[in-house]
Amino acid sequence: MTDTPFSFDKGESLWRQRVGDYFSRPSAVIVFILLVGLLFIAIFAPWIAPQNPYDLSQLDIMDGRLPPGSKAMNGMVFWLGTDEQGRDMLSAILYGLRISLFVGVVSTVCACAIGASIGVFAAYKGGKVETFVMRLVDLQLSFPAILIALVLLAAFGRGIDKVIIALIIVQWAYYARTVRGNALVERNRDYMEAARCLALPRSRILFNHLLPNCLPPLIVVATVQVAHAIALEATLSFLGVGVPVTEPSLGMLIKNGYDYLMSGKYWISTWPGLALVLAIVVINLVGDRLRDVLNPRLAK
Repeated sequence: MTDTPFSFDKGESLWRQRVGDYFSRPSAVIVFILLVGLLFIAIFAPWIAPQNPYDLSQLDIMDGRLPPGSKAMNGMVFWLGTDEQGRDMLSAILYGLRISLFVGVVSTVCACAIGASIGVFAAYKGGKVETFVMRLVDLQLSFPAILIALVLLAAFGRGIDKVIIALIIVQWAYYARTVRGNALVERNRDYMEAARCLALPRSRILFNHLLPNCLPPLIVVATVQVAHAIALEATLSFLGVGVPVTEPSLGMLIKNGYDYLMSGKYWISTWPGLALVLAIVVINLVGDRLRDVLNPRLAK
């Protein structure tokens, strides 16, 4: 690694090389296609799902807890069965996946922006500012994330926006620590000295020179944290403090079917659980592959 930042052309060719390295393995291509498929389903769920599970006028309580493959009075086939409210489980999973991915991606992007900004500023500033920020990060990371989220939602109340805010507060410290560690190395490079000698504005030095050279590990952490945020949101919804009942995510769907597991109505909880596991595993596999590609010490 050189002491000068990549120029635009070199940076462009470098990222093109990284993309080629990522897709050099067939397994990585398959996982990426699965991820694109999940995102496509989540985005276009209102047009793909055979039923709107949030529209009470489309629900019939007489269709409640029907097994997979059953038919409704109107001729509609419930390929994955229905829950106790008569919702088509296939439609509910598509809509639930949409909410889970939305919460995970939005909270991760916001937390990444906040944490990266704080981390790069602390590393550049140094001294008491860096010490204070890192002690605050250490304090937050010393508590389980689920515990902090439960306390915050107990104060905020239920709702998708409340869950996103709680996840942002929980996650920002991961990005601050990651960026700070890389920024400590990058701030002593020759291009940073040159930028300071040119008397460039501090914001330009931080966000145009220092932060872009800390992006590779940040991208890996952000990808993995999306899966972590989805799992955490599902846990909160399962415990009854996450998204509202009227707009259930995958975690809420699993909770709705939990009481029926022992009565033979496995499909109410099993299918949403499998969808949640698939989403988390796919995102984690993409993150692992990105780590292998973007970490030069792992590149062989």
